[in-house]
Amino acid sequence: MTGFRYFLVLGMFAAVVAAFPGCQKQRVQVQAASEIEYEVLSPWAEVDPIPLRGISSRIDSLEGKKIGIFANYKRAALPIAGALQKRLEALYPGSETKLFHSSEWNVTEIETDDRDKFVAWVKELDAVILVVGD
Repeated sequence: MTGFRYFLVLGMFAAVVAAFPGCQKQRVQVQAASEIEYEVLSPWAEVDPIPLRGISSRIDSLEGKKIGIFANYKRAALPIAGALQKRLEALYPGSETKLFHSSEWNVTEIETDDRDKFVAWVKELDAVILVVGD
């Protein structure tokens, strides 16, 4: 059956070429690769020279630490954060968890009216867990 399809397609191609004689005589002229010039543009924008800094080092254990749970605006984020908070308190009884709920859609928390509250919340924590309610 596969051989039949092959010859059927080949026959259809031959019929199309025979029906349009102009397509047989056209030739495409190709420039030699040495004649082509390209201009390379950088995708990077000009930015202010802000020194880079690495990510914070990992903590050894969550025991005795202040753990922040950041829940985004999506519907399932708060129930997930609540369950995570209970689980962390059970696993690490000496730790303290603090929840922050972001209610703004598609905006970083620094750009909202809760900016000062968010900055104060972050400063008092040892670690943060992000909860996305998808």
